[in-house]
Amino acid sequence: MRENDMANEIPRSQLADLVRSRIRELELSSRALADACGPLWSRGTLDNLLAGREIKPPTLPRLAALANGLQLPLGPVQEAAGAQFLGIDTIWSQDGEVRTLVIGYLEMDPEDQRRVAEIVESRRRIQKKSP
Repeated sequence: MRENDMANEIPRSQLADLVRSRIRELELSSRALADACGPLWSRGTLDNLLAGREIKPPTLPRLAALANGLQLPLGPVQEAAGAQFLGIDTIWSQDGEVRTLVIGYLEMDPEDQRRVAEIVESRRRIQKKSP
C-alpha cells in the first residue's frame, strides 16, 4: 500500500469541520468568509469544501488567506488541511511542547497509536533534559 492510499481509507474532513465550526462561531456566511479571505478563496470553493465535494488541496498562500478570514493562527488551519488532504495527522506531547507528523495515524490500530504517543513523550523528556 502506498502512503497516500492511507489517507483514502477513512473519510477525512478536518479542514471542512474547522471552517464549519468557525463560521458558526463568527456567525459568517460562506460569502462573507470568501470576502474576508480575499481573492484566493471563492464562495463556490468554500461551499464545495463545506459540502464535502472534492477541491484541490490548498496551497500555503490559500491556507494563510483562509486563516486570516477565519481569524485563526495559520498552524491549526495547516494541521487540518494536512490531515484532510494528505492524511498527515499532527500528534502533540501531553504538554504541547513536542509534535510529530504521522501519515495515517487515525487509521492505525490503538496499540500503534499508543506507541506513537510513547515516542512523542520520550522525545519530550529528552528535549527537557537538553540545555
